[in-house]
Amino acid sequence: MTASRARQVDATQTGISVGPMADELGFHLRRSQIAAFKVFAQTVTAAEGITPGLYGMLQVIANNPGLSQSALAEAMDVDRSSIVKVVNQLEEKGLIARDASPTDRRSYCLRMKPEGKLALKRIEEAVMHQDRQFAAALSAAERATLIELLKRLYQRD
Repeated sequence: MTASRARQVDATQTGISVGPMADELGFHLRRSQIAAFKVFAQTVTAAEGITPGLYGMLQVIANNPGLSQSALAEAMDVDRSSIVKVVNQLEEKGLIARDASPTDRRSYCLRMKPEGKLALKRIEEAVMHQDRQFAAALSAAERATLIELLKRLYQRD
């Protein structure tokens, strides 16, 4: 599709031209993320009260018992100062526990509570369902190809 054709498509869909952004990868990645988060909000967040960010944090904690808050922040590529708020939210929901580190009194180890493990199984099912719903316009092969292409953009090392 030519640049002018892409701009025309955007203009007819919204009535507003996006100019050269119609040819920018970052613009389309962001639009796709917004669309994915809308579906997530309508399904998973509405049913479970879990945002995509909280879901990601839960998965990392569940798959790395005893992980420190600092390591969680690093793994999720978020600022360490903001991780406390997220951990507090998950703890208040009764999903995780924060225990003093046996090796560093200034640090906490995170683990899933039994209630959190049960909730995560339920949340995973909802996430898988919404992911299939979101990607319904793609074949299985196209979906796999898209994931591989996106990984190449952020896994450059």
